[in-house]
Parts: sequence; C-alpha cells; structure tokens
Amino acid sequence: MSHVQDMDAALERDGYPKRTRSRIERRLIETAGDMGETHQPDSIDYLHAVLCQVGLPRSRSRGASFERTSGQTSLLVEAGSLWNGRRWEQQQLPYGAKPRLALIYICSEAVRTRSPAVEIGDSVREFLLRLGLDTGGHEYGRFHQQMKALAACRMTIGFGLSTIDAKPIKEFHAWVAVDDGQRVLWPGRIELTTDFFQSLCKHAVPLDPRALGSLKHSALALDVYVWLAHRLCRVTKPAGVKLSWANLREQFGQEYRAAKDFKKAFRIALHTARAAYPAAGVNEGEIGGIRLLPSPPPIHRKVIAVQKPGGD
Repeated sequence: MSHVQDMDAALERDGYPKRTRSRIERRLIETAGDMGETHQPDSIDYLHAVLCQVGLPRSRSRGASFERTSGQTSLLVEAGSLWNGRRWEQQQLPYGAKPRLALIYICSEAVRTRSPAVEIGDSVREFLLRLGLDTGGHEYGRFHQQMKALAACRMTIGFGLSTIDAKPIKEFHAWVAVDDGQRVLWPGRIELTTDFFQSLCKHAVPLDPRALGSLKHSALALDVYVWLAHRLCRVTKPAGVKLSWANLREQFGQEYRAAKDFKKAFRIALHTARAAYPAAGVNEGEIGGIRLLPSPPPIHRKVIAVQKPGGD
C-alpha cells in the first residue's frame, strides 16, 4: 500500500486533479490488495519483448511514420490504408492506451492458443468488454478509429542486428458496412502475420492482467509497467543499474518538448506502475535519474510453467 500512498503524494505534488487521483487510486488499491508474493493471477497476458521496450505513439501524430528506439531495439510504425469496398481510406497512426490493450489481448490469445488466428468476439461491444473498456458511444467511436489504424499500420522491428517485418494484423474485416447506422459488421477473428507470430512465440513477456486493468487509463503507465516487467528480472548486479533522465527520455519521452515535462509525467507513471507491480525494485532517489534493482517478475516462473499451453 505504501506505493499507492507515495503515488498519491506525487500526483498531488504534480497537480493531478483529486477526482482523477481518487479513481486511479481505487483501482490500484484493489489491485495491490489482490497481488503479492502469494497471490498470482488466474491467467497470464503476454506482449512481444520489443513492444515492452519501445511502444506505439502515446498521442496523435501528424506524420505518417513514428520511430522509437532504445539501444539496439527499435520500432518503426507506418500508417496504412484500408479498403472500404469503394476506395482506399488513409488511416492515422495508432496511439494511446486502446491499441496497446488490443495488442496485448491479441498477443496473449495467440500465445495461449499457439495460433496466429485470434478470436475477438462476435461484436465490438464484446471485444471492448474483454479489454475492460467502456462501451459507451464516445469510447466506441474512439476504439473504432484506433482499431482501424492498428489494422492498417505496418510495423518493423529492429532487434539486435535483425530486421523483422512485423505488421501485426494480416487480415481484418471490420467496419466495412453499416446497417441503418446501428449494426456494424465485425470480423470475429484477427489473423497475425507469420513473421510477427513466430517472433512473438519466441519473445513473449508474461504480464499480470490485473495490473494491466488497473493501468488502462494511461498509455505511459502501461508502457512503464510492461518495461519494468521485461527489464527488472534481467538486472543481475546487486547494486542494480542506473538510468539517467536523458536515457529515460530517449526511450519514453519523445512526445515531450521539455525535459521537465517528461520528468514530471514519467514520475507519475512510474509511481502508478509500481503500485500495480509491488515487487518492482526501483530507487527513485538516485541523483540524475533512477536505479533499477534486481526484482522477481510480476508472474512467477512456476505459474507460467503450470499455465503453459499443453502443460509441459
């Protein structure tokens, strides 16, 4: 609970509205109370390791391409077009929390079933409910827009010395017709590209779905959580690893023009992510940055072994 209290103090210090703090705190307190060393989730979610290190845009971009790089890992996202039955419609770049949650769901189902064909439900509303999102008209419209952007975009992953053409969605039949402004056609199934699926099966990072649900309000908090889930269990030096604010801004902060704005936003996101990942070892008092300390992953390895498809 101390992480939640620390987070509240940071949110108050940085001017976060009390109403919003209270809503976020409630989710995090409920999550933290259900998590810990002896409380493991009933299921496991997954995301590609590269997407845990370098994520999609967090805000709308005017350009047709977006690049995020961290060390030898890089993600290039390029906006694409969808055929609507009459003409090609140019889509924007996917951004924000919704396409992140959709990608996590799609990756999770693909890993669990060991199949690139992912069932996403018989309706938009059903899929929104699976993601834990509001099904109201405004949210529905925004989700509609972001899923089309995600379906159309092309992703290229740079991983060490390898380049992977990783357009995540091979085929997506959605929103091609409307019946009296009410019934929207929905595909029921999404198929991942072969390259992305094969790479995902080799480099899937286990995540706690309870944490993801508590962080769904913030793309940056989701990014920080999945990064910590991937990174902390790989820290082996007892003294940990120091990351400067310049390092962190290069990886997470290209949407921010001023370093102080990024630092403020990152601190809030870090407090929030740590509340959803109680075992995360991070020293935030480090001069000039933060220090990552050796930590257990959010999902115990024995739980992964038990829940692995086929049970082997």
